[in-house]
Amino acid sequence: MQNNLPPVTKNLLIINFICWLASVVAAKWGYDLNNIFGLHYVLSGFYLWQPFTYMFMHANFSHIFFNMFAVWMFAAPIEQRWGSRKFLIYYIVSGVGAAIVQELVWWAMYGSIPVPAVTIGASGAVFGILFAFAWLFPDVKMFLLFVPIPISARIFVIMYAVVEFFAGIANVSTDNVAHFAHLGGMFFGWLLLLWWRHKDRAIFSPEPYESKLKVWWEKQKEKRRRKTEMRKTQYHYKDPVSPDEKASDDKDLNRILDKIRTSGYESLTQEEKSKLFRK
Repeated sequence: MQNNLPPVTKNLLIINFICWLASVVAAKWGYDLNNIFGLHYVLSGFYLWQPFTYMFMHANFSHIFFNMFAVWMFAAPIEQRWGSRKFLIYYIVSGVGAAIVQELVWWAMYGSIPVPAVTIGASGAVFGILFAFAWLFPDVKMFLLFVPIPISARIFVIMYAVVEFFAGIANVSTDNVAHFAHLGGMFFGWLLLLWWRHKDRAIFSPEPYESKLKVWWEKQKEKRRRKTEMRKTQYHYKDPVSPDEKASDDKDLNRILDKIRTSGYESLTQEEKSKLFRK
């Protein structure tokens, strides 16, 4: 495990595991904390604290493990770059934004019908973290599980977002996964990053990134330019000159030199000076 985790990242891991253990213990006593603190549809069992508390509740160990594994992997460098306060704000905004998007999806699905729909988990905030990581470190190489091919963070997150979008469309009424809430976490994280970058570009802009294809193309252009310059210096072509033209030019040159000897350089006309230096 990483040493010296920054404070917010470390505390998020601890709090989420405590909440999960509390839900397990409470269930043995007949209390369903996931139902109390999970996000309900706004027309059915909804309370104002739920858009915040739902992101600390998880259904089972695998659910919390994979979410917290992503926090452990990607949150630390973001917090170290921004500072703890900014990172915590970003985490909460991404999670609450995901809740807002999920409510809108439920409204589109159910309308005024009070369906007892509930969602829990930190996935919306985690997807916000993934987006922020790809935003700040776009060229960092990542490996997909079971596919040992390095993919840049930028491409990885774009692929993940596309998969979530189509999975959400295909399973909007049958899947227990809140795909659009995940995308909502990314979207609200993106909006916050745009605002912060407007205020402080140095901290919230991505690291310098340049396409490898662009770098390769610029190198090829520079090689061609150098080859062209070398050919120009090695070979100097002149238009062929006839013997009569050469004799006439030599006669003009001798006349100009005689004029300089008798009257000085200043007596030359501009045309004569041009001919002299052209020679």
